[in-house]
Amino acid sequence: MPPQTSAQAQAATPTKPTNDEELAAYIKNVYGVTLPNKQVCENHTTPFRAFADAYFARYPVTVWKGSRGFSGKSFALALLGLLEEDTLGCDVNILGGSGEQSNAVIKYIDDWLVIPGVGGKLINDAQTVKRFDNGNEIKALLASTHSVRSPHVPRLRLDEVDEIDIKIFDAAMGIPMSKNGVAKQTVLSSTHQYADGTFSEILNRAALKGWKVYEWCWRECLEPHGWLAQSEVDSKRLEVTWAMWLSEYDLQEPSPESRAINTAAVERMFKRELGIFEGAPHEYIEIEEPYPGATYATGADWARKNDWTIIWTLRTDCKPVRLIAFERMGREPWPVMVERFDTRVARFRPASNHDKDLLAASHDETGIGDVVAGYMKTPGVNGVIMAGRARQDLISNYIAAIERDEIEAPFIKWAEKEHRLASVDDIYGSGHLPDTIAAGALAQAAWVEAAKRQRRAPGVGRWA
Repeated sequence: MPPQTSAQAQAATPTKPTNDEELAAYIKNVYGVTLPNKQVCENHTTPFRAFADAYFARYPVTVWKGSRGFSGKSFALALLGLLEEDTLGCDVNILGGSGEQSNAVIKYIDDWLVIPGVGGKLINDAQTVKRFDNGNEIKALLASTHSVRSPHVPRLRLDEVDEIDIKIFDAAMGIPMSKNGVAKQTVLSSTHQYADGTFSEILNRAALKGWKVYEWCWRECLEPHGWLAQSEVDSKRLEVTWAMWLSEYDLQEPSPESRAINTAAVERMFKRELGIFEGAPHEYIEIEEPYPGATYATGADWARKNDWTIIWTLRTDCKPVRLIAFERMGREPWPVMVERFDTRVARFRPASNHDKDLLAASHDETGIGDVVAGYMKTPGVNGVIMAGRARQDLISNYIAAIERDEIEAPFIKWAEKEHRLASVDDIYGSGHLPDTIAAGALAQAAWVEAAKRQRRAPGVGRWA
């Protein structure tokens, strides 16, 4: 017998799955998807098991905890929502931790809607609302208390819930309600990123309320039983921080007290042979003068209340990049602090680098952008808002570079101590981000941004 065509396979598939076997066959024949269904790690489950239990509403609230980027959570939520609209004939609401996250789920749905017969005929194809001729709709909600106070629907799917404010989460939980024979069901999906964040609270509530928790990591999605290539895992392990890998990929509980940066990497970064310094207030440290043809990047973290102003300059045409100038100042008048930053940028800005598009300099303008802008004389400095996912990515990229031995520095006691003792809570939670780490991350980000503007990868050029 010749193999079935896609159309024949769809025609032979039940219009509404009634058990796990029919469900697996339906999503394979109609959507061309096979969800991984092999448990690898002890106490883990599989993506298909979580998917099936949500579709059949075997538990009113389920929690999905998976590896960042490697567990297919957003993909599975998109498939689940479209399948429910298509086969159960119900409305579905999707709420992401950000607008980008919600749109990513909708993008997956858009890709499936080009398959003939999937989802029904669209009568409204807006970016955030997919309305079909059967009267059902899939809606991506905004992460606001107003948006989540929407009409009741049977199925609510929350993605990257650790990025959702707890007040918005609480408001959203009022949405699900059984309707037209479709049982209400809520999925709370996320990577566990913050030790004291929304997902930690959700896991606490799950234990108290009896919500079903499903965990799976990258191993459950690895080829040949899944879709993930081992090469992707190996590459990502080198890109992210040691602490992030443990919590966001291997699913270990993020401990607020744990060290945020691998201690051995900190020891390798701060080299006594480059000089030993206290890093005391107003101790200007410079281990080499500006070199003709060299490139530099400077970052500044400003003092607020009891913090310190740190100005950190990297030489970026050497490998590893090198901290060559450092200064720590207390809370002083803005003109004084900004003038020190202007002077540093001007000193380590060779004549060939006067084009503002080539300038590599950043400062933290969170809450004080207008104040600093009024005093700063250097045009083209990049102001960075250190908040949310952008802040986390900025710091994580810096820490990952340290752990890959891409940055070296003289042994500055103050900076070495802050890097060595920084906790996960300091970096990713409610603790105080060490000023030297913030300044170092801003300098590295300035280097990367300048390299992008020059349409070349960071570090291209002469290695010292």
